[in-house]
Amino acid sequence: MTTADIRRVLERAEPGPRKAHKRHVMESALDCFEREGLDAATVEQIRAHAGSSIGSIYHHFGNKDGLVAALFFAAMDDEAALAAARLEQVADARAAVQAVISTYLEWVSEQPRLARFLFRARAAVAAGPFGEALRERNRVRHAPMRHWLARGIEDGTIRELPKETYVPLLIGQSETYCRAWLSERVRGKPSDHAALFGEAAWKAIAA
Repeated sequence: MTTADIRRVLERAEPGPRKAHKRHVMESALDCFEREGLDAATVEQIRAHAGSSIGSIYHHFGNKDGLVAALFFAAMDDEAALAAARLEQVADARAAVQAVISTYLEWVSEQPRLARFLFRARAAVAAGPFGEALRERNRVRHAPMRHWLARGIEDGTIRELPKETYVPLLIGQSETYCRAWLSERVRGKPSDHAALFGEAAWKAIAA
């Protein structure tokens, strides 16, 4: 993933020239989180790397938790927007499942640094002051897929299961592979296996 790739994601999250400095701090924070670790990286290190001021960072993000959450949500929303756009074009539940899985695997393959950050920061964001914002984003993010799940249950193509099991069943295998790829334990890009994981996800819930 190139610096230009990261900047395009941040520009989609925080568009416009007036947000240029905010995007620059977020990009610098990602560098520091990768180099120092999420817990060990300090606001002072991020400030120095960005060539910014402490006041500017606190103005934009409030504190380190806010900066972590801003970067996390920028990455998460970018993948979610791509999935939502593809779901608007599908005709049935099976195609919806395949669209969600292929989108996720393609995004991880194209944005490995941000994907790695999502995995590392998820627990901290969920347990911190932005946990409720994360839960609301997930609710909105999963709404299009819930629509197709309901349609599939209604027409008999999807098994009716406890609602909390659908997301793990659909995305769990793909997430496991992505973690292995991001940690360099496997070599094939996740997107190379989109059809395979899409079919596995469908079989996990199909009637």
